[in-house]
Amino acid sequence: MLSRIAESLYWIGRYIERAEDTARILDVHVHHFLDGPIVDEAEVCHDLLAAMGVPIPGASDDLDAGRVTQILAFDEDNPSSIVSSLRAARANARGVSEAISSEMWEALNATYNALPGQVGLGRSEGPYGFFRYVRERAAVIAGLTDSTMSRDDAWCFLVLGRSLERVDMIARLLGTGLASADADSSDWVVLLRSCSAHEAFLRTYRREPDPALASEFLLLDRVFPRSIFSAVSTAESCLARLDPPNLRSGTRDEARRILGLVRTNLEFSRPGDLLARLPDQLYAVQTACSEANASLAARYFRQSTLISWHLEGSNLEALDLATALGLSTDGLSTETVAAEAVVGGEGDGR
Repeated sequence: MLSRIAESLYWIGRYIERAEDTARILDVHVHHFLDGPIVDEAEVCHDLLAAMGVPIPGASDDLDAGRVTQILAFDEDNPSSIVSSLRAARANARGVSEAISSEMWEALNATYNALPGQVGLGRSEGPYGFFRYVRERAAVIAGLTDSTMSRDDAWCFLVLGRSLERVDMIARLLGTGLASADADSSDWVVLLRSCSAHEAFLRTYRREPDPALASEFLLLDRVFPRSIFSAVSTAESCLARLDPPNLRSGTRDEARRILGLVRTNLEFSRPGDLLARLPDQLYAVQTACSEANASLAARYFRQSTLISWHLEGSNLEALDLATALGLSTDGLSTETVAAEAVVGGEGDGR
């Protein structure tokens, strides 16, 4: 598989997951502002932007649900917004349509084409319909990914991106002021709903959430697919499929080593001690996500240098093409210019 195709698939998975998670988080919190009049809206909005890694615009006292929704949902200049994420996912899919199923491409393309109309309705009639649309479309695309793609390298890179984005998002939510050890149960209910975990939590523990149990569920649960442990395990298994271990000791895949250490640390943690060490655990998880992403890029995605093609002679067409692409024109033919453009091209489509 070409590195540009692998990188695009990886980012399709991340962008779709980012759009879905952001839509769910905003939907839950906007409803919470309406249902809970004692909520400090400015403070919660500040925490939401911090969780998404978005710079706080101006004075944080001026933040409200409408402004945060504009920034995180509709702002085309914010690369982490829902609109930007869906457009980036479709742009990546357009370049690798041969690597995904036709049903997936049609679903992504239909979502992209309907996006301006949905944004218009969200601005004029309220964002709830827009959030529901994004979540439903993301679920359709995820379902088509799992039901129409072979479990080959393309599927592994796509699911790998989805899993790492999920891990990073849960860690960000837990690591901000959205929920803390001294928060009441309603705050943890909001956090669980933001992760689509509230109903699963109730079925597991059959009681209202408290900080210890809620954090344990979101970090350590083995069977809930949106827990950090489960998502890290999925990412690790995808890396094992991409490069089956054939060494007698250790692993040559740095990203897998990083994620394996995180998974082992979580797996053998004492649940009773989890809350006291929660900030350190979350920092370690976020750092591991960043390092794993860098390791993946270094190993699978980008070429460090362009491959030089030196052949006898050149023609005017090749020189014009190489000049337009910003490539070297020394001894290139039309075919080698095209080959060099493919080898040295950016893969993530961003």
